[in-house]
Amino acid sequence: MTQNYYQTHSQAFFDGTVAVDMSSLYAAFTPHLPAGARVLDAGCGSGRDALAFHRMGYDVDAFDASRELVALARAHSGLPVKEMTFHNVDAVERYDGIWCCASLLHLSHDELPDAMQKLSDALKPGGVWYLSFKYGEGEREQQGRRFTDMNEARLTALLAAFPELSAQALWVTQDKRPERREQWLNGLLVKR
Repeated sequence: MTQNYYQTHSQAFFDGTVAVDMSSLYAAFTPHLPAGARVLDAGCGSGRDALAFHRMGYDVDAFDASRELVALARAHSGLPVKEMTFHNVDAVERYDGIWCCASLLHLSHDELPDAMQKLSDALKPGGVWYLSFKYGEGEREQQGRRFTDMNEARLTALLAAFPELSAQALWVTQDKRPERREQWLNGLLVKR
């Protein structure tokens, strides 16, 4: 379902997200990265953030599940963006940082633990992981996409299954796109 949405609407999604200013979120994430850090942009969409991290001097890997978005992200970022899903992540302690901006929210609540375990395994000890979800509770479909919403209590409960991860910060922000009024739950996790 969500996959079909991005096949059909990939250019409109790209156009609506590629120029959004995410610098305030980068500012929460990048101080925890060493110079030249290896960063995974998991569910990279337009490639906006992968390109930003690449320009900051980080060694960036990126992937998305949508073939159409992968092509757009490759063209935009110049990076070798892979077409794959969270369930294909098989790296072990490879990344200093993982960036999941508005990507994990497309998994069902039941799919999240497996995907999060794979990402946790891919993160180096001491590594930092940014994630964001639309703020709320429950799961829904909206215009052909699946969303799993999170609030602090739901995310904290989900993280209880991952003793190696600690929530460094949880905070709520307004959508960065001027025409949107949604709130987002942001999390910064650190691997012990």
